Amino acid sequence: MKAAVYEGPRTVAVKDVPDAKIEHPCDILVKITSTNICGSDLHMYEGRTSFEPGRVMGHENLGRVVEVGSAVRKVQVGEYVVLPFNIACGFCKDCERGLTNFCLTMRPERSKGGAAYGYADMGPYQGGQAELLRVPYGDFNALRLGEDAVERQLDYVMLSDIFPTGYHATEMAGVKPGDQTLVMGAGPIGLMAAYSAILRGAGRVWVADRHRDRLRVAEEIGAIPIDINKEDPVEVVKEATFGLGADNGCECVGYQAHDAEGHEDASLALNVLIDAIRFGGQIGVVGVFLPRDPGGAEAQGELAARGKIPIDFGLLWSKGHRLGTGQAPVKRYNRALRDLIAGGKAEPGFVVTQELKLDEAPMAYEHFDARDDGWIKVVLHPNGTSETRR
Repeated sequence: MKAAVYEGPRTVAVKDVPDAKIEHPCDILVKITSTNICGSDLHMYEGRTSFEPGRVMGHENLGRVVEVGSAVRKVQVGEYVVLPFNIACGFCKDCERGLTNFCLTMRPERSKGGAAYGYADMGPYQGGQAELLRVPYGDFNALRLGEDAVERQLDYVMLSDIFPTGYHATEMAGVKPGDQTLVMGAGPIGLMAAYSAILRGAGRVWVADRHRDRLRVAEEIGAIPIDINKEDPVEVVKEATFGLGADNGCECVGYQAHDAEGHEDASLALNVLIDAIRFGGQIGVVGVFLPRDPGGAEAQGELAARGKIPIDFGLLWSKGHRLGTGQAPVKRYNRALRDLIAGGKAEPGFVVTQELKLDEAPMAYEHFDARDDGWIKVVLHPNGTSETRR
């Protein structure tokens, strides 16, 4: 099968690799029809993680089931399914608590929790930027889709990661009807957080970023854009709230945040939120932060390379902020969000700017990594347009 394979920093090649196959009675095999390039993929693409050359990339996947293991009872061949990026067993202590993002079974290392497709330090699993994908515990991990799956793939594939992740940010931030919410970052996750805040009834949502094309999309969905090249988000929000600050906020940038001059500062977005959120407010952090950053020493310093960043903890403490962090437990949200899509209440596919063939993945990674104008969310179709628009 063809797959997008990581070969080293800023090098992805589409090449032939062994076909994915059923390896366990609970597995299913999915023919991938839509798979996204995620901002988190860029950490690996840029060589900022321990991702091994030769691994297939891609953790945001949707497709048609073509084979099921002998123990599979629910999922059937021919059904379209969207797959949470979290690979979970469904029966460990964390999964039983709804924490599929910290599954204790799917990682070979007992001391670590959480697994994902084609992702650094999250197990040995291959990614879905390929023609076929093996899905462990298919009955648990696959979310089945309805008759509109083919024509609405651009909406449904967002259930694999970014829509639930953006929603998770607003859940941790406690966004309620009428709230005033500040979202740091207008990438795909930030746009989904803003969209989710609006769906939850927030009265006013600001989105801060330095990329104007992304801010235009934020404005189109009803958010208020803040261009950090021209404005200080803290000043904008406090001026609009009589100096009190927003009710809550979402950090959707992570450890490779950049200031207006383009310099890396892992603590930038979080510190803006600490300053801009009112006393007693809440902050949800879904931007990726790592305990080890191989490129951090050169980009930010030795402390950053060890996952240590200078956040304004004294101000955070004195303001009594509640802080939620971590990857999203996608299964906690994906069924309800699917039904919003099916009912015409949500259309997260608005974020898509490019639909490309799998062979175009190297070019797509180059443009997406450069944050070229108009490259916000890329969807790859490994099995051609005939499969996705039949």
